[in-house]
Amino acid sequence: MNDIDIRALRLNKCLAKVLKGFKPPENITVSEWADKYRVLSGNAEPGPWRTARTPYLKEPMDSFNDPMVNRIIVVACSQVGKSELELNIIGYVIDVEPDTIVFLQPTVNNAKKFSKLRINQLIRDCKKLKNKIRADKSKDSNNTVLEKSFPGGMLIMVGTNAPGDLASTPARIVLADERDRHARSAGKEGDPFQLARARQTTFKKRYKSVEVSSPTVVGDSRIADSFYEGTQEYWCHQCPECKNWHVIEFKDIRFDYEEIKNSNTKEPTYKVDLKGWACPSCGIISSEYEMKKQPQKWVAKNPDAYKDGVRSFWIKGFANTWADWSEICLKFLQCKKDPYKLQVFMNTVLGELWEDRGDIETEDVYLSRREEYSADLPDGVLCLTCGVDTQDDRLEYEVVGHGRYKEDWGIHKGFILGRPDDPETWKQLDDVIDRVYYFQNGKGLKIQLTFVDSGGHYTKDVYAECWKRQHKRVFPIKGKGGEYRYTGVPSKLKIQVGNTIQTCHLFTIGVDSGKSQIMNKLRVQEIGPSYSHFPLNSELGYNEQFFNGLLSEHLVWENSSWRWKKIPGHERNEPLDCRNYANAAVETLNPNWDAIERRLNDVQENIPIKSAKKKHTNKYLDRYSTDW
Repeated sequence: MNDIDIRALRLNKCLAKVLKGFKPPENITVSEWADKYRVLSGNAEPGPWRTARTPYLKEPMDSFNDPMVNRIIVVACSQVGKSELELNIIGYVIDVEPDTIVFLQPTVNNAKKFSKLRINQLIRDCKKLKNKIRADKSKDSNNTVLEKSFPGGMLIMVGTNAPGDLASTPARIVLADERDRHARSAGKEGDPFQLARARQTTFKKRYKSVEVSSPTVVGDSRIADSFYEGTQEYWCHQCPECKNWHVIEFKDIRFDYEEIKNSNTKEPTYKVDLKGWACPSCGIISSEYEMKKQPQKWVAKNPDAYKDGVRSFWIKGFANTWADWSEICLKFLQCKKDPYKLQVFMNTVLGELWEDRGDIETEDVYLSRREEYSADLPDGVLCLTCGVDTQDDRLEYEVVGHGRYKEDWGIHKGFILGRPDDPETWKQLDDVIDRVYYFQNGKGLKIQLTFVDSGGHYTKDVYAECWKRQHKRVFPIKGKGGEYRYTGVPSKLKIQVGNTIQTCHLFTIGVDSGKSQIMNKLRVQEIGPSYSHFPLNSELGYNEQFFNGLLSEHLVWENSSWRWKKIPGHERNEPLDCRNYANAAVETLNPNWDAIERRLNDVQENIPIKSAKKKHTNKYLDRYSTDW
């Protein structure tokens, strides 16, 4: 044996020692890794993980292994295993494909809690991971509650309410838990999730981002926005009768129930009689047991997004293997009267977006209840008022008819294009105010009081134009929030009109009180006292856009008080403001309904008209007379 052979033999022996115990990375997917190595404890079904028990999680997990996919979005209700999906991905990365992971939680406390309860449990119960990550030690800077080091990478857990510098360290993998509950901004730097994703720019097409969350509110759900950018895959069941594939949704569940009133409590209890699921295609009702045994699969509505590397999945409540359908129906009955409990039910139990209107119906309901008026004014209208909202490029108005017992009728909703500092704009408003609106019998009414919003960029112009029309009872108003009374005594303003100083009356109205009154009236379902009518004729302006604006705000509990805020997805609230001002006008007038009705019916008055007016109307309006 020559010297070269001896050196080669020694080299082979050295390599054998170095490579002793070395195993090449496994060619394995996330779901396969979890089935092989993951162990559950403190779970409803402790023991080895079985993907077959949650078949809807297989595709989302294995998308992580697809080189064509960079973004994975999972919208899901509670208790379907979305946290287990994240844990399986983390375990797989640590063991098979080590790299840096940034894991975002809504708050720092959430991150600490998840680390202590779930991450530590994952490591403790999985031998493959236990040998790679040391136990938490406060003196070991490489392994703390929020940072876990392992060979080849690190897991960094961050709360979006205190994110630090999210864009400082490169990270190929970003996980975002409960995306809809993340902080809106990391200080002044913007969306924390987008900052975390900025860490991935150097990895080009190798990066992976995973967003997981229950949905929240229509128009304001970030996880839903992300979902619609992807393949839009829904977990579907096959109908045993017609063989069509459908998502099982609550609206298709058929059940009867018995309401049992309790003498000891105000709230009743319920007994549910579940019938089953009615197929939207064939209408045949199938039992819960039958549907859970049916074939199931993901169905994509936007498969072309796969080319862009974005897969998105939506797991709704009835996909849950363990979900008891009768229990879901019972939960609905228990919370249906409380809008806040109902939102939690929609988001977490059903996995559906919530349109937060309290117990107010949707635009479609009010569109469908519109009526055919036989003339400009239906029978029952005794007084007309007008509310005007000012915008930089237009005036929006609504003429509202009022009757006894706070019953009202929408008469005309419209807008006038033109700036509020242009006299021509106000001349067009005169056409609305001066017009006579007729009943079917030929008699008519004019608008008795018009309130014009003076907020915005043209306050002085509004004051001046209203002063010119005080003889028509056109007055500026300013709104005041909180618990301010709805209407009250006007204040006197000194304004300049041309070269003279004039006195203008300004009414202050409690807009929050007015909005509450509007919403309370919209809840009334039977024609009569406090019922709001709307005309069917689309030319009168009562279309979908009107109802979208009328229903644009809701009450929220914020900073220890109730506040009116816009519902996400409803950007325009002018119809609500116009109705509010018109209602405030009739409250200010406080009409004598008997006297008006006698005039309309040509019944001779037994008392002087003037004294009747003084008794019933606002004394500040008496000087500005107008024909009823």
